[in-house]
Amino acid sequence: MSPEPFDILILGSGAGGKHVAWDMAPAGSRTAVVERERRMIGGACPTTNCLPSKNEIWSAKVADLVRHAAAYGTITGPFEVDMARVRQRKRTMVEAQIARHLALFRASGVDLIIGAGRFVAPKTLEVRCDGETRVLRGDRVFLDLGTHATIPDVPGLSAAGPLTHVEALELDRLPEHLIVLGGGYVGLEFAQAYRRFGSRVTIISRGPQLAPREDPDVAGALRQIFEGEGIDVLLSAQLLQVQGRSGDHVSLRARTPGGEQTIEGSDLLVAAGRAPNTAGIGLESAGVELDARGYIKVNERLETTAPSVWAMGECAGSPQFTHAAIDDFHVVRDNQAGGHRTTRDRLIPFCMFTDPQLARVGLNEREAKSRGVEARVATLPMSDVLRAATTGDTQGFMKALVDARSDRILGFAMLGVEAGEVVAVVQTAMLAGMPYTGLRDAILAHPTMSEGLGSLFAKVPTRSTR
Repeated sequence: MSPEPFDILILGSGAGGKHVAWDMAPAGSRTAVVERERRMIGGACPTTNCLPSKNEIWSAKVADLVRHAAAYGTITGPFEVDMARVRQRKRTMVEAQIARHLALFRASGVDLIIGAGRFVAPKTLEVRCDGETRVLRGDRVFLDLGTHATIPDVPGLSAAGPLTHVEALELDRLPEHLIVLGGGYVGLEFAQAYRRFGSRVTIISRGPQLAPREDPDVAGALRQIFEGEGIDVLLSAQLLQVQGRSGDHVSLRARTPGGEQTIEGSDLLVAAGRAPNTAGIGLESAGVELDARGYIKVNERLETTAPSVWAMGECAGSPQFTHAAIDDFHVVRDNQAGGHRTTRDRLIPFCMFTDPQLARVGLNEREAKSRGVEARVATLPMSDVLRAATTGDTQGFMKALVDARSDRILGFAMLGVEAGEVVAVVQTAMLAGMPYTGLRDAILAHPTMSEGLGSLFAKVPTRSTR
């Protein structure tokens, strides 16, 4: 079978892949995008990850507001959460996203192929779709394969049929007692959401703190918030064995600093890491090499070890954020046009959508110390931010790191309401090279959460003269 020729061949329709397609096809390049399932059109972010989870997290926020409505002067009667309706609200949004992506692919002239792709030769992909096989060859090939949730190798864990985030977003019932394995982004967001829906929730984490990459003071404040909502937190716990079946009854045995413990619940959610979708698709036949963890080897221009083959997003080891994957597209696009854009020294923010949100950009104290960077540190409790006083959302704090010998902002973290919006202000200042005094002395609108930045940076200690 002679391969069908394409100028551009893209495996995966995630953030990087779809933007390459929408950019190249309208410019006249014959472009094909291969996606394994219709439900994944547009990638994991709009279909199974970012947007669906934030959709259900907002439903949980509404439930929490109703539960505490009396504190705001609104008297309500008994209420209940209908998880089937929560799920349907999420599904409606996802279907709208898929329809939007289909329309964009059609309008751009892309040949969108739904099927399982496997490389059979350099730049040559065999795709099985609807009982038929197509062989495609691209002059230029782009890989946007994504990642998937991993199940740790613990006796009985896989046999227990645990939920991942994908299955958790499809529940139409409320777990009586949800046990969450993992204290990172996914685990924490789902743990709080299901607690607010009405489940009893226990978090089990291997690390000594929640949010393991953050400073201890941030992680400690987050734990206090969670425990204040009635979430049980078990840290420094090594999972030894799992028995039972998720959805019915599970029993987990773990080694903790206080000795072995047995935790029993009705449902089990695993949020303990991700792995790249690079196995079993013939990348070796394409001349694409992987690193020791299974991620695609790329240089700072996102070029793989195979000529005219690029990789983007999580499969290339980029930070696991949609906004990072979109910037990967920008790197690839600009270099295709003769530019010299790279992934080096990117300033990538993040936001974890707990309530309150946790957002950060740049270095934290732990990272600064590990790099030998001396920093001045300032913190401001959210209770000192007047906007927070008006809403009653006073949990958490802001934190800034400023270079010890200059006025350069090194990093910013915020555990507080609207942190994801406030962090963009500091990121913009950092990108512009603005000294921290620019934010300290700025006239910021009152009363807003961003107004707190003025008070925060006013607390930066005097610069060292050594």
